[in-house]
Amino acid sequence: MTIGLACLITVGVLAFILSVRARDLPQPEPVSPFQHLDERKASIYENLRDLQFEYRLGKMSDHDYQQTKLDLQKELAGVMAEIDRVKAEIAAGKIPAPAPELVKTAAAPKGPAKYVCPSCKAEFVQPLKFCGECGKPMKAAEA
Repeated sequence: MTIGLACLITVGVLAFILSVRARDLPQPEPVSPFQHLDERKASIYENLRDLQFEYRLGKMSDHDYQQTKLDLQKELAGVMAEIDRVKAEIAAGKIPAPAPELVKTAAAPKGPAKYVCPSCKAEFVQPLKFCGECGKPMKAAEA
């Protein structure tokens, strides 16, 4: 009985899979050519902020801090150069321009910092529980 039911379900699933055509599937959302670069840039900036925080707490030597900072800055320079290269290729028509709504999110400049630490007055774009500069607890994020 259960084997027959399992076979029936298997045949039904196979029939469904074989009947779905590629043109019946929705088109994937277009991806901005800058999305992965923007994500990588944000990650490097976060790593630099964390590095500075750990150095200020005395968790690393001056030599290690300077070397790691230099490595991250070189990586950031490479990402920024790649962003410039992609922009130049779009301007030259070598690759298609992304949809306007994708360009707005990828190329929009960051606004002024919105959140300020009450202790050291450091400014941050996103709300944090602890200040990324001095490490003291931040009160409720104030815009």
